[in-house]
Amino acid sequence: QVQLVESGGGWVQAGGSLRLSCAASGRTLSIIAMGWFRQAPGKEREWVAAIQWNGGNPHYADSVKGRFTISKDNAKNTVYLQMNSLKAEDTAVYSCGAISKAGGRYDYWGQGTQVTVSS
Repeated sequence: QVQLVESGGGWVQAGGSLRLSCAASGRTLSIIAMGWFRQAPGKEREWVAAIQWNGGNPHYADSVKGRFTISKDNAKNTVYLQMNSLKAEDTAVYSCGAISKAGGRYDYWGQGTQVTVSS
């Protein structure tokens, strides 16, 4: 099993920045990639960004490209989402997920962290 714990959410004014963290523990050797998702009230969950477990191949949804950066600290087994130039429409619960070798899909999820951007 893999456990994921997010942190770093909060309230920020439009134009501001926040950094989210997702710490992985347990059978981390089974992970091949990590991703961030978000879900705003009344909307479907939206994929935001993803990165390979070795820190390679970061890629982003068009809605956040150029503003958000995903990265990984290999020593800490932690994935970060640096969010700059935040907009009110970025307000959502952000969750991280892990893709395992066995499942080949997002098998593990964190509990989510709220990000609120005030205009």
